[in-house]
Amino acid sequence: MSDIYQQSLEMHSENKGKLATHSKVPMETATDLARAYSPGVAEPCRAIAADPEAMYEVTGKGNSVAIISDGSAVLGLGNIGPAASYPVMEGKALLLKHFADIDAYPIVLDTQDADEIVRTVELISLGFGGINLEDISAPRCFEIEERLQNLGIPVFHDDQHGTAIVVYAGLINALKVVNKKLSDTKIVVNGVGAAGVAITKALLQWDTENTPKELLLCDSKGIIYEGRDNLNPVKEQLAQITNKDAQRGSLTDALAHADIFIGVSKGNLLTVEMIDTMNDDPIVFALANPDPELDPKVLDQTKTAIFATGRSDLPNQVNNVLAFPGIFKAALQYRYPIITEEMKKKTAHAIASLVMESELNATYILPKPFDDRVVPAIVESLNNL
Repeated sequence: MSDIYQQSLEMHSENKGKLATHSKVPMETATDLARAYSPGVAEPCRAIAADPEAMYEVTGKGNSVAIISDGSAVLGLGNIGPAASYPVMEGKALLLKHFADIDAYPIVLDTQDADEIVRTVELISLGFGGINLEDISAPRCFEIEERLQNLGIPVFHDDQHGTAIVVYAGLINALKVVNKKLSDTKIVVNGVGAAGVAITKALLQWDTENTPKELLLCDSKGIIYEGRDNLNPVKEQLAQITNKDAQRGSLTDALAHADIFIGVSKGNLLTVEMIDTMNDDPIVFALANPDPELDPKVLDQTKTAIFATGRSDLPNQVNNVLAFPGIFKAALQYRYPIITEEMKKKTAHAIASLVMESELNATYILPKPFDDRVVPAIVESLNNL
């Protein structure tokens, strides 16, 4: 795995990044210049001045997304700052272009002040059809996203919702493989940052008639329960709707008789002995990057029935790229001003449906990232909402 890091560094150095711009129109003659710029460009300017909605017709606004980050929660690297986050933002733009033909622009902000981030996004939003917030730490990310929902264009924090969508899709199919119902399961979510919070809310809100029988959240200090010391407001809120029996203890205690583990924290937290205490046919989503919570080398020593990670070199990759290109494509195409919970739920079901029940098995619960059916399926599922 170390080789891929060196190869990536060499690729980035050789190409000076991953993005470039190109022209949609010819620029070979004086007529080309007159149409694209002065004097001809005055006419689309007049059209927009007369009707601001014309911007969608005569500019690239309707197919453009700004990718905004402050670099405070980058991959598994933490708060490495906006400059160091830039390769990730370029990567996200590359994925939007490749998978959904959306023009995306990486914008890193040299501030981690929520007010400044919100105001900056408000000021630049006019030129974009959508905003993707990326790698902004919790709990600020929740506040920032909520305050930007009135821009009139979709604002989507992929670390939260993209992860929740793909996890939910994976669980739909994993539960079919082990022949269990969500309503009969005990689930442990380890990591209560952006992704863990969104996953928890999805499990409790997207299908209120089929929620987990028991849901425990764990952070670095153990099980979250109502009244525990030093909970931020988001964790306090979640403590009120999870852990109904007010259980206390460590992650090891939480996993006893659990059916599903969802890890969005840090690597190598799980042991064979911890999984031994789970119910039969446990589902383990070890999604920490680059090292999952369970070392894949010891997987065959456990009774794990379904094992998923965020890595492309292992089966069952839970990758946000299955969600955000399609959901942005639909939001832009149908001119939706916000991305709703219903849209997220439908996206999860659209992704899950691409793996036929006859194809489902322990190593195939989600479509592959390069499955070209994914984006069209999401777009179709989100029509006429």
